[in-house]
Formats: sequence, C-alpha cells, structure tokens
Amino acid sequence: MPIASIIHSINDGLSKLVSMFTLLMVLIMFTIVVLRYGFNLGWIAMQESVMYLHAMVFLLGAAHTLKVDEHVRVDIFYRRFSAKRKALVNIAGTVLFLLPLNAVIIFLSWDYVATSWSLLESSQEAGGLPLVFILKSLIPLFAISMFLQGVAEIITQAIQYRSNGEQG
Repeated sequence: MPIASIIHSINDGLSKLVSMFTLLMVLIMFTIVVLRYGFNLGWIAMQESVMYLHAMVFLLGAAHTLKVDEHVRVDIFYRRFSAKRKALVNIAGTVLFLLPLNAVIIFLSWDYVATSWSLLESSQEAGGLPLVFILKSLIPLFAISMFLQGVAEIITQAIQYRSNGEQG
C-alpha cells in the first residue's frame, strides 16, 4: 500500500501541474488569436509553446486519468461484471498490455531522446523554441508515469479482489 500511495501522490502532483499547463495553454492561445486578428502580429515561438503545453497536458495527465478510472474503456461486458471480476480484468489488462507496452515505449524512446539531448535539438522554424529535446523527453516520462501507475493499479486491484466477497 505505501508504494501505491507514493505513486498516487506523484501522479496527483503531475495532475496539478497539468491543470496549470491547461490554463496557461488557454491564455496563450487567446493571446495568439487576439494578436493575430486584432493587431496582425504573431510569433512562431508563441504558437509552438501551445503545442508544447498541449503535449504536456496529454502525456503528463494520462497516468492521473488512469488513476481516477476516466480512461476510455470498451465495457460491453465489463459493466456487468462483479467488483471482484472487474478487479481481475483490470489486473490482467495491466499485466498483459499496459506494463509491457510502456516498457517498450521507454526502451525505444530512450536513444531517440538521448540523441535529441546530445544535440540540444531546437525547432526547425525560424523564431521557434530551442526546446525540442525537452518536448521529446515527455515520451519516456509519459511511459514511466504510466508504468508506475500500472504498478499502483495492480496493488489497488489486488486489494479490491481480496477484500470483495462477491463471486465473479
């Protein structure tokens, strides 16, 4: 339980950061529209910052979405299952799909991100942000946070499975 609590705390912190990024993204997008249509002004870096924030919102918010069980689920059969059977399905899905997929993402993205960092890769656009290497770093960070949340989910669902007396 303490491991799951630590992971949940980390993802709660990320979700608060995502909330701030979402507000910032909206404000910057509003500013871009006002400047473009009101004053005929625009900057590539400002537009790219919205793209960066958008990536941060989705990639850093995914683990929290899993934590609060708000992810997309095709539940034709799942909704009719008992709590015990749902816990078993969640454990199986996490072990068979979530953890291996995120391990592969971490493994495959590591060199990609390391190369970007070694070059301090920047935008190809004139006037763009010189932070592409940071943007690419979100890929393994996403996979790590999802992997950790998957571990927390296995622990939580195992407790649910053991504590629920219903027959699946």
